[in-house]
Amino acid sequence: MNSKRKHLDIQSQGTGKKKEKREEEVRISDVISEEVVKNRVRETWSRRERYSHEAGIEVDANPFPHCIIKDFIQSQSFLEGLQKELLDLNFRQKSNDLYKFKQSADLKKRKDSHISALRKVLFEQFRSWLSEVMQVELENTVDISCAKYEYTDVLLCHDDELEGRRIAFILYLVPPWDRSDGGTLDLYSTDEHCQPQQIVKSLLPSLNTLVFFEVSPVSFHQVSEVTSEGKRRLSVSGWFHGRSLERPPRYMEPTQPRTPHIPRDESLLYEWVNPQYMDLAYQAQVQEEFEESSEILLKDFLKADKFDMVCEALRKSDIVWKRRGPPNKRCYECAEEAVLPECVSQCWELLASEAMFLLLSNFTGLKLHYLASGDDDNDEEEDDEEKEEADETVAGSSDAAGNSIDGLEEKEAPGKTMEEPSAPVCRGELRRWRHGDYTIVHDTDVGNAEFALDLLLFLGCEDWQTEYGGFTSYIANGEDEELLTIYPENNSLALVYRDKETLKFVKHVNHQSLERLRKNPDRQGFYDFSFVYYE
Repeated sequence: MNSKRKHLDIQSQGTGKKKEKREEEVRISDVISEEVVKNRVRETWSRRERYSHEAGIEVDANPFPHCIIKDFIQSQSFLEGLQKELLDLNFRQKSNDLYKFKQSADLKKRKDSHISALRKVLFEQFRSWLSEVMQVELENTVDISCAKYEYTDVLLCHDDELEGRRIAFILYLVPPWDRSDGGTLDLYSTDEHCQPQQIVKSLLPSLNTLVFFEVSPVSFHQVSEVTSEGKRRLSVSGWFHGRSLERPPRYMEPTQPRTPHIPRDESLLYEWVNPQYMDLAYQAQVQEEFEESSEILLKDFLKADKFDMVCEALRKSDIVWKRRGPPNKRCYECAEEAVLPECVSQCWELLASEAMFLLLSNFTGLKLHYLASGDDDNDEEEDDEEKEEADETVAGSSDAAGNSIDGLEEKEAPGKTMEEPSAPVCRGELRRWRHGDYTIVHDTDVGNAEFALDLLLFLGCEDWQTEYGGFTSYIANGEDEELLTIYPENNSLALVYRDKETLKFVKHVNHQSLERLRKNPDRQGFYDFSFVYYE
């Protein structure tokens, strides 16, 4: 639902002589044609009030204007024929940061008798009724397709806004459905910035019920994950086009604070990091591989005893977890840094330390420390005095990887301090990932508009399966195809250098992940340290 489809043109359906195909006729609910009902719906809609009629129509403005029409199609046999034709369609699996479900091609050219009849009544009679009750001019352009949601399929929080979309509609063609089956249409409240806050209403799918709502800056909704393994959530949905509502200026979130490195020397690395990664020759090998692909996965990064200690603290300590939103951008928990257990806090300090900045420079070739040699150094000519000063500073401490981490406390950057704006900085958080968590790509993330090194250190990933979700995907801006996928793996350090056109998201953690929890109640999801470093 976040991709733009081609415009539709209404065309009459001819009856060929060679194929005399019987045209189906469909009648929709008589209640919407009653003048009294039509007038009440129009008045209620314009006043943003609530109205319900015993014949099965309900209008509500909370949290945004929407309408529910039960028994939309009068003929049961027509519904059965429509379902059969829809299920015979070819469906394409759609999966990205926002959704996972199956969708048909656009139905505007389908000549199946029941699909054609439904399209005709929606495009003509129902569109005319909508124009009257909403008092808006609707164009001939109507988008329409069929969606099929099965176990673990989901459509996360979004507002449907795209140029020309005026009214969204969904006609449900489902078996008897319970809330325990998931697949509800959830409607969100919004704050003063038109950002979604929390679900205030959930509409349960019901056979032959049509729901429509006004597409607006506050029409945030989702299709909750289908949790039934035996039911199929089938629907016909789309948009009626017209003049879009005026949209307020796009809200820009405050950026997360960035900090220079913490002044910790190399002893912290020797205490925590696998000795293999402290070897300068091995660092040179890592750098060579990283420079080839701009990414690398370093397994068993922490010493085993330190890693086990942190994992144990994460599982058993009384850590304060705070949920991060808004849900149209992210939904996960992050730890309050100020009250972390000592060993977890030390691990955080490790990743933010001066020694780590230099180690990452050796791994990647990036200039994250003044001792690190960057590409700019090779391109610019230095005078003899500067060269002698640099040689004296790092005498006997560099090799193919570039820089030794020893003696950081005794060395100072010539002519600069870490407080200068150009100094390398980082930002980080400790995150917990459980069922229902995710992040979504969005175009208001200032942090994605510059080059950066991403670091992910995974913990508590025992028995985590790929099909659970929770993996991190990198994509090119404007594309769905994944450039790189990083799967959670215990004690693995992932490094990815991304440019301004590379975006990332964490895939929705789905219902299958609860299998792991049932087998071992102590394993409630997994954790990661997520840091971003800027040169």
